[in-house]
Amino acid sequence: MKREAEGLLAGYSKTTRPLGGYAALVGVFTVVLAGALAAAKESEDELPKLSWSDLLLFGIATHKLSRIATKDLVTSPFRAPFVKFKGSAGAGEVDEKARGEGLQEAVGDLITCPYCIAPWIASAIVFAAQRAPRATRLLGGIFAIAAGSDFLNQIYAKTKE
Repeated sequence: MKREAEGLLAGYSKTTRPLGGYAALVGVFTVVLAGALAAAKESEDELPKLSWSDLLLFGIATHKLSRIATKDLVTSPFRAPFVKFKGSAGAGEVDEKARGEGLQEAVGDLITCPYCIAPWIASAIVFAAQRAPRATRLLGGIFAIAAGSDFLNQIYAKTKE
């Protein structure tokens, strides 16, 4: 059995899970986020004050970017080292499953899960807003518009059935 199934983590699951890889990813996220917060505190720039419209815009943009990063057909080459193609999910998306073991599998799980990757993307957007607020809002607007277009395309497709 794998090391993760021994000791404190024994009995967590009947199947081996890449718990060590997950812990490493959480550690990386925490260190990078803490570093970004520390750098922001040390800089002369204030942390961005997020308005309700920023939260809405960045939330929609995070949703769209999460889908692009984890499901989009044309971004599959970036996920390929960590996942196995299972099939088309329709609407330009693919169904993939993490492959390998340990950190490779953990990364595969992260980059195939829009819910899992969203905090990473949202953090990047917020810190980008600190450095370049206008450009971040512009890019956020582009991805929010694309998300709205996706929604309308889905409605349109349903009316054609």
